[in-house]
Amino acid sequence: MAYTRKNVSALTRSEKRRLIGAFLEIKRTGEYDEFVRVHIDHYVSDGEDGLRTAHMTPSFLPWHRRFLLDLERALRRVDSGVSVPYWDWTKDRTPAASLWQEDLLGGNGRRSDHQVMTGPFARRHKKWVVKESMTDGDYLTRDFGRPRDPLDLPTAGELAKALDDPVYDAHPWDSTSGRGFRNRLEGWGTGRGNDAWRNHNRVHRWVGGHMLGGASVNDPVFWLHHSFVDLLWTRWQKRHRGARYLPESPPQLGERQYGRIVARHEEMPPWGVTPDQLEDHSRIYRYV
Repeated sequence: MAYTRKNVSALTRSEKRRLIGAFLEIKRTGEYDEFVRVHIDHYVSDGEDGLRTAHMTPSFLPWHRRFLLDLERALRRVDSGVSVPYWDWTKDRTPAASLWQEDLLGGNGRRSDHQVMTGPFARRHKKWVVKESMTDGDYLTRDFGRPRDPLDLPTAGELAKALDDPVYDAHPWDSTSGRGFRNRLEGWGTGRGNDAWRNHNRVHRWVGGHMLGGASVNDPVFWLHHSFVDLLWTRWQKRHRGARYLPESPPQLGERQYGRIVARHEEMPPWGVTPDQLEDHSRIYRYV
């Protein structure tokens, strides 16, 4: 029977406590840090050589769906009643939102070094020590809204532009694709400064701190953010019935993306599953 993923704002006190407990347990055993390493290893940009599967690529959505499922399975081995809630950042748009309270993720980082001082993931509790990172410091960091270069979370109107696009992805299948749901949702755009960050990417920028780079998994909000991104893929599929993952066939020898992206029936590392196998999650979980 499929389990459910709820809006984080609808979690009960007991659900929050159990979710936190499961996160802290897989952190204690070292399993959580493996997830951080996997994401760092697969954060490959357009400018690098080799296969891209996690970002700036059509497989952005199925790759993170499988990644999220693996994390959720780890949590559910600790507590079978736990699932990853989603954060609807078009509605819960301020630091006063329920997910940032003391009983769940804690709040913003302090001004001096952006260290998170509140909530269960604060370094002072010695239960959430950052071990895999691209920066110095063993504490979780956040910088809500980036006051030195302010930006807001995406709006429902901005998100609608992605959901309205009837094509999953389009040539050249990277961060410069001007058409396609995947890149509109992932959020690589044109323009200078904050104008270039949209939807998924803008949320990472708004949270700031560890959420800015490949080590973003260090912040548990990563999973709530990607749970919503995953839900948006589901909504897009329902809106555009019959639309499938693209490309259907891999680029040919001599083409720009040859050997660099995953087609519908090709395997995604590190799991060996295909995007095709991940287009339907209805037998595993559903959103409420």
